[in-house]
Amino acid sequence: MDWSPLWLTLQLASATTAVLIVIGTPLAWWLARTPARVKPVIEALVALPLVLPPTVLGFYLLLAFGPHGWIGMGWQQISGSALSFTFTGLLIASVIYSLPFVVQPLQTAFAAVGRDLLEAAWCLRASHFDAFRSIMLPLAARGYLTAAILGFTHTLGEFGVVLMVGGNIPGQTQVLSIVIYDHVESLDYAAAHTLSLGLLVFSFIVLTAVYALNRRAGLRML
Repeated sequence: MDWSPLWLTLQLASATTAVLIVIGTPLAWWLARTPARVKPVIEALVALPLVLPPTVLGFYLLLAFGPHGWIGMGWQQISGSALSFTFTGLLIASVIYSLPFVVQPLQTAFAAVGRDLLEAAWCLRASHFDAFRSIMLPLAARGYLTAAILGFTHTLGEFGVVLMVGGNIPGQTQVLSIVIYDHVESLDYAAAHTLSLGLLVFSFIVLTAVYALNRRAGLRML
């Protein structure tokens, strides 16, 4: 059995989750605290991958990442290589596609923390960063756990976006969901069933663990 699609999928999911946690934290914090009128527009843009067909999103990303696209052209001038049909392009597309699965749990966790705790820390001369690190992060730990798990598992199951942007290049962009599709196309249902069942069981176990941890944490807070 060729294990490269599995390792590639795990690498993609891990890298996507790490990037989303980094860029999703300030975005979710801003969305949770800002009274700006443009907030509904930003929230709609963040949530757009939830309702947009993956092939539509993948098609426009493919155009943007191509050699004549506004992102792909700049990338090629800087790096000297193409962005589409590469792991880097796959990573960027996965970050965009899984963005709401990380930002929304973090936004909810930040909004649930009262502002009075932060104001008390500021009155004690704590910097904004120190107050966020010592107060907000521990209180939003459940939100971070949910966001990380959802971002990781959602990336594992990506198909339309990764196929449009990354293609089906063995060892470079061929992830598990595409391998399953290849097995179905070739009528090898046994192999497709084995991979699909593995992803199904893994996703179910992970989500069950997340709900159990959140429930225990919630009971401790009551």
